[in-house]
Amino acid sequence: MKILVTFSRIFVAALFLFSGFIKLNDPLGFSYKLQEYFSEGVLNLEFLIPFALLIAVFLVIFEVILGITLILGYLPKFTVWSLLLMIVFFTFLTFYSAYFNKVTDCGCFGDALPLTPWESFTKDVILLVLILVLFFGRTYITPLNPLATHKWIVFGVFTACLAFAYHVLMHLPVFDFRAYEIGTNIQKGMEIPDGAPQAEFAYHWKFNVNGEEKIITTSGEYPKTEGNFIEVKTETVKEGYEPPIHDFAIEKDEVDYTKDFLDKENVILIVTYNLSKSEAEGLNAIKGVTDQAISQGYDVIGLTASSAKDISEVKVRHDLNFEFYTTDETALKTILRSNPGIVQLKKGTIVDKLHWNDADKLALEKVERSKPQIDHKLKNQLDSIFKLDQAGRNAGDISWDEQVVVDSTNTIFIEQVFEKYGYPGKSLVGESTSAVAWSVIQHSNKIEKYLPLIKQAGANGELSMIPVAMMEDRYLMRQGKEQIYGTQGTVINGDSKNPIRLIWPIKDHETVNERRQELGFTETVEQYCERLMGVPFKVYTLSEIEKLKEKTK
Repeated sequence: MKILVTFSRIFVAALFLFSGFIKLNDPLGFSYKLQEYFSEGVLNLEFLIPFALLIAVFLVIFEVILGITLILGYLPKFTVWSLLLMIVFFTFLTFYSAYFNKVTDCGCFGDALPLTPWESFTKDVILLVLILVLFFGRTYITPLNPLATHKWIVFGVFTACLAFAYHVLMHLPVFDFRAYEIGTNIQKGMEIPDGAPQAEFAYHWKFNVNGEEKIITTSGEYPKTEGNFIEVKTETVKEGYEPPIHDFAIEKDEVDYTKDFLDKENVILIVTYNLSKSEAEGLNAIKGVTDQAISQGYDVIGLTASSAKDISEVKVRHDLNFEFYTTDETALKTILRSNPGIVQLKKGTIVDKLHWNDADKLALEKVERSKPQIDHKLKNQLDSIFKLDQAGRNAGDISWDEQVVVDSTNTIFIEQVFEKYGYPGKSLVGESTSAVAWSVIQHSNKIEKYLPLIKQAGANGELSMIPVAMMEDRYLMRQGKEQIYGTQGTVINGDSKNPIRLIWPIKDHETVNERRQELGFTETVEQYCERLMGVPFKVYTLSEIEKLKEKTK
């Protein structure tokens, strides 16, 4: 019995010390787990949720103290009774959680050693047996000498635990066992390796066959049976591989920006899982850091699970000069134990994580500013506009009268875009969408008004110079002047059976192909005329055009 008690004493003490220290390193994480247990769907003790952090700190320190008193043999009766009451409660809790599948990880060893509910229950049963050995054999728990030092050791450990808990709460956990530790590449953490185990499911199909219910189980295929289908239930037979990072996303207005930001060279993430619970002092502390980061060339964004209203209020109240995006609250709590906190990324790799108390320690070097973020919402809108712009021209989906109405509404929308963004070019909506606004204006009566804006977009590299040249030629043609690049054709007397198709007169037509080549055109004006007008190219002057018009009246 003495040997058994000694073994149990060492094993239980070591496990309590290990478990207690792991959770003491991250009391905030343990408080999140307690909140999960206190929630309505588990123990329905929601009145305890506001006190979860206080309870977490008390429990982990008490766990460490019990491990110390058990090793020392100090207050053996109090120690074994406390151990027994704790393990009985937690054995019940883990069984309840496992049997009813309420909490998927008990949090016994924090993120250092995740356990499934049934693994946690098994661990607690083993501990219960060993603690019962200690309870009934407590007379064999011999105190270690010198006895006079026991209370001072316990007091010292208690003080050290309290100081350590305060340190990690005011900064960050000393040891980071989560999937977002420094050095982690988030994109790689989300990848599923080739050959990874796939999840297996059983499908239980219920049919009414001749008045009797019949259940047929398959692996997914619809069963071949007579009768009327009632319902199908799915059961997970085997869990598939789940990557370490599986719930991280950066979204806004139902558009996913995750890859965009993870591909950027230098990004500062301000993590605020809940803005209504964010500390005002912390938001004030990050204000100066984020302003500096923006001026140094970094992309700065906030990640939160809060509502648009909360975001707007906080931005105004604290004068924050960066945009907020939406991320799952649990993921944000996992990334950083600070609300708010700072994460520095370099091409998706975490290079630093800081509590807001340490915001001034963020090392910021001047970096090259990244290209502006693609506005996917605007891009999608413009892509839709372009389909409408072409509906009656190339697709033939609508009549020309309908196309005229569509062009008018498209122009109004594009003018609103110009007013808000300027020209929506390559850096804002991507190269494939950069010419949509040009196309709408090209088909409107607003060319004269917006040609300077279009030219500036071309000069800035936001728009290819070829459409700029086409608009300039159309403007000159409408002014009755010679075009420059030979991009505009016209039809004289289009109502006749034999209309005259031609390229509008070109200024210095002898060198037009050189100008076209310099700008990037791949066709000569002769080839272009054949393709566009269906006739051989012929040089006309403005006076000749006037004579043709008079002649065909």
